[in-house]
Amino acid sequence: MKKIHVHPVLWFILGIGMITGMFKEVVMLFVIVFVHEMGHSWMAHWFKWRIKKIHLLPFGGMAETEEYGNRPVKEEVLVTIFGPIQHIWLIGISYILLMTPFWSNADHKIFLLHNLTILLFNLLPILPLDGGKLLFSLSSSLFPFYKSYYVSFTASITLLSLLTMLSLTVLPFHLNLVFISMFLWVHHYLEWRQRHYMFLRFLLERKRVKPKGKVKVIQTPMTDTVAEAVKNVYRNKEHIFSIGQGTIVHEHLVLEAFFDRNKRSLPINEIP
Repeated sequence: MKKIHVHPVLWFILGIGMITGMFKEVVMLFVIVFVHEMGHSWMAHWFKWRIKKIHLLPFGGMAETEEYGNRPVKEEVLVTIFGPIQHIWLIGISYILLMTPFWSNADHKIFLLHNLTILLFNLLPILPLDGGKLLFSLSSSLFPFYKSYYVSFTASITLLSLLTMLSLTVLPFHLNLVFISMFLWVHHYLEWRQRHYMFLRFLLERKRVKPKGKVKVIQTPMTDTVAEAVKNVYRNKEHIFSIGQGTIVHEHLVLEAFFDRNKRSLPINEIP
């Protein structure tokens, strides 16, 4: 619980609800977002992920971990979908509460609307929404980590652009949607600025913990530098770089050279 952090955007939306007298809706929204994120966190804890901080956002949550893309894709997918799954039983509880005197049909409709809105919005393939995380997990299972990041980011920012244009055309004065769109744009800007750092952390974690996946042989031109060669590294796989006529270099040697400034720009076949 000490790791939970309510994002300022959510505080703003909750504040608007309080000012306008929608106290019950504010409580509903907070409960839905909290349960959604606890679904992610519970599954991450089950897999023994190292969780740094949990952000509660208007559309769900976002957890900061110290795994840096080195967990199995299956784990990442389960952690991601376990947030949206929580909406199913929340909706079921609302139907049960209809049988009680303190939960009106109007309450049920509002609760149902919030649940479905957050669920469907979260499944959009836009980072850092759950749909965007699933897109990255899928692409990283097909492409090297470096390439999969750019594939998912390009798809995400393209869809965000379309969503922004649509919202400005259809709902130009929807304040909550404006603030959420602004948050997503800021997130993409910061994500882009940190892209090299994220890749370095991915490689550094691989250097610290040896992958347990299948061995993958990467055919590498002799002219490729060490810095170029590591861009072909996949997650959850151990690599052997095949160079020229039968020469092979193991991944740990390439990573050692990459984190040595004097060797990073060397052709991979010159690694001692």
